[in-house]
Amino acid sequence: MMKVVLIEDYEILRKSLKEIVNQEEGYEVVGDFDSYESALPKMKELQPDIVLTDITLPGISGIEGIKQLKQLLSQVAIIVVSVHENSQYVFDALCAGAVGYLTKNSGKQKVVDALNQLRQGGAPMSVNIARMVVESFQQKTHNDLTQRENEVLDLLSKGKSYASIADELCLSVNTIKTHVKNIYEKLQVSSREELINKRF
Repeated sequence: MMKVVLIEDYEILRKSLKEIVNQEEGYEVVGDFDSYESALPKMKELQPDIVLTDITLPGISGIEGIKQLKQLLSQVAIIVVSVHENSQYVFDALCAGAVGYLTKNSGKQKVVDALNQLRQGGAPMSVNIARMVVESFQQKTHNDLTQRENEVLDLLSKGKSYASIADELCLSVNTIKTHVKNIYEKLQVSSREELINKRF
């Protein structure tokens, strides 16, 4: 059973997310909070596998909260669920330690798909967010990526799905998801300040 924590100040959405997650086999919401101030002290006790979080929250912002959460629980997988599609928010969230980013209008099935994708080692993102991330890094020299990762990134930038990339490179979809996760991790960790200066 994958333990999930929700951090969302809009109560109606938080209840909706809780219902979606708890109805899905293999997942259970073990805590839901309206702020990082109330969530962070409980995290070591709850030991969640996944956290779904907003980024515009009262008090500690979602970006700062993600950083503090990753310091407490380095292995936790964090997915942002936000109304914001601004590239700065997306980039800051990924740099802080989020592995996925969904928009709040994604719908129930997208949330379920994101959980399952994460469980299989993927980096779930709304299509428009994934495209934005890829475009924002397209001009960067990807010396820190392997040749295969660069091939995957190039195909992603052309709007291809994981399945079509897998077909084209004769790999499994899960392997593509792993490459994508590695790409996101490498791009957010290396030369972060330089990327912020260059891209934003």
